Amino acid sequence: MSRPDPIAAAPAAVIDIGSNSIKVLVARRQPDGTVIQLHNKTLDCRISAGISAATPRLSEEGMSRGLAAIHELLSLAAPYAPARIQLVATSAVRDAANGDEFRARVLASTGHAVRLLSGDEEANFIGRGLTCDPALTHLRDFYVFDLGGGSLECLAFQNRRITQALSLRLGCVRMTEKFFADPAAPLDQDRCLGLALFVKQELRRSGFRFDLPDRPASAVFTGGTITTLRVIKGARHGVELADTPAAVSLHTVHDLLDELAPLTLPERKLIPGMPAARADVFPAALVTVLAVAESAGLDHFHHSLHNLRWGIAADLLDGAG
Repeated sequence: MSRPDPIAAAPAAVIDIGSNSIKVLVARRQPDGTVIQLHNKTLDCRISAGISAATPRLSEEGMSRGLAAIHELLSLAAPYAPARIQLVATSAVRDAANGDEFRARVLASTGHAVRLLSGDEEANFIGRGLTCDPALTHLRDFYVFDLGGGSLECLAFQNRRITQALSLRLGCVRMTEKFFADPAAPLDQDRCLGLALFVKQELRRSGFRFDLPDRPASAVFTGGTITTLRVIKGARHGVELADTPAAVSLHTVHDLLDELAPLTLPERKLIPGMPAARADVFPAALVTVLAVAESAGLDHFHHSLHNLRWGIAADLLDGAG
């Protein structure tokens, strides 16, 4: 019997530098092959302000916030003594004219290089992360949508193998900047309709095929939007996120959007469970989720926390990182 690689068996740490938040996952592979979480943490520090500009740039303030968050998350991972640490960046850094400057600052300050993921790599790692979720083992043919601040990743699985994977510039920070001139104001219904139409048009232009045979199709959403929705629902029933249903109906999303529509940003922030740093982009995120779900012909979807970080972690634990 071959002995396990001691490095591969040790924990790995992943720091995901996203548009709206920066996250860490420390994970380890069990003897039975499953990947388990040892620690995770998310810091909302939005480095992506201005991402919808023709030539987006990371601001000095945004880069400083991002660097401080990375240092904090590295310190949280350190007690687990990860054998491998990987920092990855997605849409905000990928699209910024000065993204290379930010990556150089991170390397100089932390000693860790930042791997810049292409849209295709991001989508495929998200798909791999989903296969680590034990709650989704019953799904064979399904769609996956990961909504972040800068981009929307779209995948299709058949027999649990990825058959389509692409990344679209439809993230909630980007869409808020594009469609809502004053994100602190109550929602303008015409703007919401315009955003929904834009998302559906971009999906059609992308060539992504909604051709899985089952109707209604099965789908999984990942990302902070649905996490926030579940946290808000949990707060109303006095339960934690883990104790809220992972199956979410479109009716639930519509109801929450209708509730938010007349509220100003300060009023949105008072909703129990609403992260203050997400309250400005949350309405655009819900509109986007509904537009995607309607394009796919869904009446409900599953939510999973096993997304990009889990896919990168699985890769590292295989010794491929």
